[in-house]
Amino acid sequence: MFENNTGQHTGRHEGPRTGPSAGRYDVVVVGGGAAGLSAALVLGRARLRTLVVDAGEPRNAPSSHMQGYLSRDGMAPAEFLAIGREEIARYGVELVRDRVVDVGRGEDFAVELAGGHTVRARRLVVATGLKDELPKVPGVAERFGRDVLHCPFCHGWEVRDERFGVLASGPMSVHQALLVSRWSKEVTLFLHTVAEEELTDLDLRRLAAAGVRVVPGEVAGLVVGDDRITGVRLAGDSPSGAGPVHACSVLFVGPRAVPGTGLLERLGAELEETPHGAYPVVDRTGLTTVPGVWAAGNAIGFAEQVVHAASGGYRAATAIVGDLLMADLDAALGV
Repeated sequence: MFENNTGQHTGRHEGPRTGPSAGRYDVVVVGGGAAGLSAALVLGRARLRTLVVDAGEPRNAPSSHMQGYLSRDGMAPAEFLAIGREEIARYGVELVRDRVVDVGRGEDFAVELAGGHTVRARRLVVATGLKDELPKVPGVAERFGRDVLHCPFCHGWEVRDERFGVLASGPMSVHQALLVSRWSKEVTLFLHTVAEEELTDLDLRRLAAAGVRVVPGEVAGLVVGDDRITGVRLAGDSPSGAGPVHACSVLFVGPRAVPGTGLLERLGAELEETPHGAYPVVDRTGLTTVPGVWAAGNAIGFAEQVVHAASGGYRAATAIVGDLLMADLDAALGV
């Protein structure tokens, strides 16, 4: 059985609404991924009127499975989210398929939606994640999440012992090549746009010790046969621009992270620079430097996996429950 916002059982889950209900929400959760749904679950169970605004663009959508989440190892991300949406509906949490375009600060937060609605909320959870901007090499975007990968912890076991390529794109690429050698002893680091002289002597010694082959030269594209990567083609000096092909069946890349911090910036949240972009300064519960605004999931860091995101949403929600309780008690006492 499921409950609506009055606490009455509706008997079924009707899916995302086309628009929010009228009135004031205790909490609006921006983002319906693992972090947002986890926060909403805890908030709903605490009997707080909660709205989730979900644009429907999860970061892990290209993947057919997610790994490393105890009891959910191998589950399809879409299935995981569908179950989460059903669970929050049991506790009267509303979910709308929409996008938050702006937030104003006052006694409450005025949350403006792309669909034309504006809702009021006492507290906010920003779980807007990030987008992966892939290297502009032909074939990479088309095969991302299949045999073009970025995280060995997410996919390494499934492709273990295959021929790995690593497409260098910056200073972290050597580390990525060393890391993936845990899952295969056939690893080639394609320097692509990274100059050989940018590698330190220690880099080269570590790569050699790990058995990683280093190939200089720009990558022109992928070679694909029977819907599988079979090699990486370098750029050449011939009129066609085609160079030599190096065999591999899996290519690891390092996407450029584009954090979804637009709303936080408009609210005046303090950000800090990291090697993977600028993220909000938060405390242990996810509270930002803006009173009443929490952040969780990939909105606070590049390396937040699904299990971390769910945990972060949970922590933020429990903090909000206590925060609102004390605010209400103090208001009643006139302090």
